[in-house]
Amino acid sequence: MEGTDPVADMLTRVRNALMVRHETVGLPASRLKIAVARVLKQEGFIDDYQVLKGVPQRTLKLTLKYGDGKAPAILHLERVSKPGRRVYLSRDKLPRPQRDLRVAVVSTSKGVMTSREAWRLNLGGELMCYVW
Repeated sequence: MEGTDPVADMLTRVRNALMVRHETVGLPASRLKIAVARVLKQEGFIDDYQVLKGVPQRTLKLTLKYGDGKAPAILHLERVSKPGRRVYLSRDKLPRPQRDLRVAVVSTSKGVMTSREAWRLNLGGELMCYVW
């Protein structure tokens, strides 16, 4: 059962799977979660993702990425915007990390993307989460 915040549920499932060193993690699929998975793959935090057809709902299967010595590629997942407190930022206020590996995931009118991409496209949006 997901509850009211499906993205927080997704991040928690990934966090839990990383703690016990699972190769893959499955969760109920939605367009928003698939878009977040696409950003995670694009930024190199996961190896791959698949959408599996099923009854009654599709399943999103993430293949987690580990480095040498089974160190996970994702060190931290932090949900920012929540159902009780949405965080919307204009282009000028978007976080743009330059030296660190932290990535901010933003939901914009053009889709889900990193804050760096949103800044380049002159877009603001909802700051969903940080990943590093």
